[in-house]
Amino acid sequence: MGDFRATDAMEPLVFAILAARTPKHIQIAFYDERLEPLPLNEATDLVAITVETFTARRAYQIADHYRSQGIAVIMGGYHPTLLPQECAPHADALVCGDAEGLWEQIISDVQNNRLKPMYRHHGETPMDGPLPDRTLFQNKKYAPIALVQFGRGCRFNCDFCSIHAFYGKRVFQRPLDLLVEEIRSLNTRHVFFVDDNLFSNVEKASAFCRAIMPLKIRWVCQVSIDVARHEPLLELMQQSGCFLALIGFESLQEKNLKQMHKKWNIKRDYSDAINKLQQHNIMVYGTFIFGYDYDAPDAFDATLDFALTHRLFLANFNPLMPTPGTELYERLQQEGRLRYPNWWIDPNYRYGNAMIEPKNMSCDELSRGCLRIRRRFYATHSILKRSTKMPRAFYKPFSLGLYFLSNFVSRREINNKQNKALGGQVQVKLPAAVNGHQSQ
Repeated sequence: MGDFRATDAMEPLVFAILAARTPKHIQIAFYDERLEPLPLNEATDLVAITVETFTARRAYQIADHYRSQGIAVIMGGYHPTLLPQECAPHADALVCGDAEGLWEQIISDVQNNRLKPMYRHHGETPMDGPLPDRTLFQNKKYAPIALVQFGRGCRFNCDFCSIHAFYGKRVFQRPLDLLVEEIRSLNTRHVFFVDDNLFSNVEKASAFCRAIMPLKIRWVCQVSIDVARHEPLLELMQQSGCFLALIGFESLQEKNLKQMHKKWNIKRDYSDAINKLQQHNIMVYGTFIFGYDYDAPDAFDATLDFALTHRLFLANFNPLMPTPGTELYERLQQEGRLRYPNWWIDPNYRYGNAMIEPKNMSCDELSRGCLRIRRRFYATHSILKRSTKMPRAFYKPFSLGLYFLSNFVSRREINNKQNKALGGQVQVKLPAAVNGHQSQ
């Protein structure tokens, strides 16, 4: 996203998955531009780049540079899957959808000079393959927590969500024995389960907790708020080591929740749900979106007061970001309310600026409102005050250390990213947030 390094970068799990599926005789070099400059003149036969919408402009710059040297480039991830026609001119091949079951064929095709322009699954993604190979992360300064995935997809269909656009209604999990085997192989007891919604149903979530309980890990997850309806499941989460849950509250306005197709949030009293989680020693990381049709300028302070009153461990306050391929993007495009229709490659867009024309406030009010409450939530006095009102189990060296570290790092990253151009300048030598994977 700009000429700076991130201090909150986590291991990009996708490359560990690909490395495990790469034949042993293939030489691999891995670079993550969030941590280090790319060696743009390194000899290689293939460059593979995972592309998110926010990293698309930078990915195109890097891909164009390598292709100008006659090196093949393959792109995968959410953005190529949702906008293959845009990505195709910058790559020799695209992977649309998950890479498992395709990567092995791609390597073979490269070796035999028959690389296809498009690779796409026509069946289910195989979830029973080899364990991710994390050796390529050695000596890189990632956050001290391992990323592990149990399942993919989400049972809900929020109109803003690229997960639903990517997977549709599919929700599928790995075999539990493979999950347990992977966790046992880690060099850490701290795990972030990166599933978009770990709570697929009570039976599966309960089996998950029972399977990992003997491992004595401490874990973080993303989960929908309806998990709070199930007291026995909360007990299992606590007993198996869950200490932090990221929940998308999104809005305090019921009309907004209905508009984004998130009606199940309305059925839950937010305060009651947070209290139940905290009573089970599970801290809450809340995310909020501003810019839906029923948001007015007073929404910012009301949401900030909510986050402070309920002692949220962390919080995100973001202007609405319409992602291509989603129902939200299509609606706003039809209404003519996209300020930057292709914001991810628009050199005039700056991170944190309003991407849309909101109905009940100005664009400037939307941008400034989000930044203002971010800074107030992460002000030193706010961090200290929230730390004095946590459940008793919070007051342990690990929990306290993680709290202060993550809050101060979040504050630093907010200031680092604000008003940055996506992709930096046109010159490839200027780095930005993108992951690069090269195989020779």
